[in-house]
Amino acid sequence: MLKRALGELGQPYPEGAVEKFGALLDELEKWNRRVNLTAIRERREMVTAHMLDSLVARPLLEGTTILDVGTGPGFPGLPLAIAEPDRHFTLLDSNNKKIMFVQHAAGLLGLGNVTAVKGRSEDYAPGRRFDTVIARALATLPRLVEIAGHHVGEDGVFVALKGRYPAEELEQMSNKPWRHAVTELKVPGLEQGSRHAVLLRRA
Repeated sequence: MLKRALGELGQPYPEGAVEKFGALLDELEKWNRRVNLTAIRERREMVTAHMLDSLVARPLLEGTTILDVGTGPGFPGLPLAIAEPDRHFTLLDSNNKKIMFVQHAAGLLGLGNVTAVKGRSEDYAPGRRFDTVIARALATLPRLVEIAGHHVGEDGVFVALKGRYPAEELEQMSNKPWRHAVTELKVPGLEQGSRHAVLLRRA
């Protein structure tokens, strides 16, 4: 099921990636029975809502340093790190249990390109900015740039993954020093128009 779904996405994957995607879902299911990491329990739904919904953002990544803000149990960061071993991913979340899972999964899968950090985006001070900052269903666009915009490098991009076209939020961005572009994302298994990405750059 996973292999077929990944095939529908039409992306090339490095050697061993498909097995790692499967192992990641296995661990998520295992942990989820003991610790509530995600409301999604069904394997089929996990494939669509976690794996494919993360990987669909892969073509939008820029540069070599990626910050996943509010990663939860590692989505989209972990699937993207598996698919992009030459990029470095920092996965940030304030929930201790979720970051413990991210650390465990990254170690288990041998993901040397992942750093897991427990903390809030507002307080996180890594001493550098990132080529891409990505956030999935975390907050409204104005709130996102308020709490995480400072992490975006001068020529970097903030990829905000959204559901339906966020017309109202985009209106609220009109007085912010950010220009935006919106692209529809096609996730196999989800209806058309249900996923969008807003790409924010400094104006």
